[in-house]
Amino acid sequence: MTQSPEFEPQIVAFCCLHCAYAAADLAGGSRCGYPSSIKIVAVPCTGRVDSLHLVKALEDGADGVMVAGCLPGRCHFQTGNLHANQRVEHVRHLLEEIGLEPDRVRMINVSAGMGVQFAERAKEMAETITALGPNPLHVRKAKTPPSETAMEETN
Repeated sequence: MTQSPEFEPQIVAFCCLHCAYAAADLAGGSRCGYPSSIKIVAVPCTGRVDSLHLVKALEDGADGVMVAGCLPGRCHFQTGNLHANQRVEHVRHLLEEIGLEPDRVRMINVSAGMGVQFAERAKEMAETITALGPNPLHVRKAKTPPSETAMEETN
């Protein structure tokens, strides 16, 4: 897919409040830059992120979605990050089934003190999405002409 040179991927990152959100904050405070196009949504636990949240973010125009949780075995809610990982894998499989790139959705695991690693993973995600190009769901939605009925109603 050809993208314009000014394409900047829009990425939604669901970050657990205890680890990943703290790591993102540490990355910012330590001046470990990561793309400003990554929009962070703090959640109490990644286990609260449903598959529908991931799909809805893509449907609403995000080019990629990242779920960032605690390290395996270190979840503050015991198994929330394991459930989140299962949901991410499920959505990746669904994307593949409908012909979209599964790499548009990714799960990462970081602790609160891993600001540098958070920034690195965020940059990797942005590079991956840049290589994939704009979200075809959003492009199709934007290019879909209004129906004849809608045009008649405005006249």
